[in-house]
Amino acid sequence: MISIIICSADQTELSKVSENIRSTVGIPHEIIAIDNREAHRGICDVYNEGAQRARFDLVCFMHEDIEIRTENWGGVVAQIFEQDPGIGIVGVAGGGYKSLAPEGWYQLEFHSEERSYQNVLQGYKFNEKEEIHAYHNPRNERLSRVVCVDGLWFCTRRDIALRFPFDSEVLRAFHGYDLDFCLNVFPHYKIMVTYDVLMKHASEGNFNKQWLDQILKLHKKWSYALPLTTSVMRGNEMYDIEKRSFKKLIEQMMRWKYSYWQIQAMLWHAAKTKQMSNKVVFKAFRYLLKLHLHILPFPDEQRT
Repeated sequence: MISIIICSADQTELSKVSENIRSTVGIPHEIIAIDNREAHRGICDVYNEGAQRARFDLVCFMHEDIEIRTENWGGVVAQIFEQDPGIGIVGVAGGGYKSLAPEGWYQLEFHSEERSYQNVLQGYKFNEKEEIHAYHNPRNERLSRVVCVDGLWFCTRRDIALRFPFDSEVLRAFHGYDLDFCLNVFPHYKIMVTYDVLMKHASEGNFNKQWLDQILKLHKKWSYALPLTTSVMRGNEMYDIEKRSFKKLIEQMMRWKYSYWQIQAMLWHAAKTKQMSNKVVFKAFRYLLKLHLHILPFPDEQRT
């Protein structure tokens, strides 16, 4: 039995996804749809309310712009949790490496098949692209262990959702909640991606300045514990990933008109890491300083 929690902003989408759930879930369930059209509450606050209201031992948090294609997906999820009490979260897309540099669930600019795990029919709302089947299963597994999952759809145990509530104080909008929840759960339970549940997601997400604002808050909270990995890292691979990620991030923050002091604060928080040497952060600071003082030309394009 499973409680399905949706933060709803569109009654038409909610009606469609509710019918889709009823026709595919395959086990006793309840849909807890919380109307957020007028209140505009942050998703953390809404999801915490949903977890409190849930009656069943398993809970599923999902977006409403989803169409699940797998029959009896509730049975698939229930079996995964029953077979391994050590599993705490199951999603359909996730990353095996969570960077120290503020990013999403994997390094978009430095995509690696070995650190991206997903099975999603991805539609596009903000870009004129054709739908793709994003299937990345580099080790040919039924389940892949990851650091964090994408918030489009994920399931957990109700007692875990109550023990590790979504952080509605730090994250008051609609971004970063999935990463924060996973980083809370990661030290205590396994986080997995399943390839046995397929769904179409209508939107690729909008990774804009508002998104980055929330990610920066998330990293201020979690930098001491990052980076984290479930993938094998060879030689200087982790250092190289972080060095490139920080450089790209600094450039993007400058394009988006973050001040020098805001970027410096981001690096200061990253220097609190206990997982790797601060050398990469100091190199990032030197790069920022050279760009700020025009010792280095700004790469690729003019800032707007």
